[in-house]
Amino acid sequence: EKPLSCADCGQTFSHRGNFIIHRRTHTGEKPFTCPDCGKSFSESYRLTVHRRNHTGEKPFTCAECGQSFSDRRILIRHRRTHTGEKPFTCPDCGKSFSQLSGLTQH
Repeated sequence: EKPLSCADCGQTFSHRGNFIIHRRTHTGEKPFTCPDCGKSFSESYRLTVHRRNHTGEKPFTCAECGQSFSDRRILIRHRRTHTGEKPFTCPDCGKSFSQLSGLTQH
């Protein structure tokens, strides 16, 4: 059950936190600001990842090749270069892609 519904687009949510974050896509609210450069973000984790640009921290390392990344999601995407995983499939032709952007462009 998803009792929270966005008045702007109708998307529904079961968790209040996810609903609040989603609402920011409509309001443009970006309450998390980098103290180093002033750039603002709608989600706290995006600020955390951004701050690693200033510090150079890359805590996520590929076990296969040793390459490191500042964002866990980029590591997950990178690992597909080793595994060959292509989780995004076109419903029309069946062609698969390793990244959502590939499917979107297709």
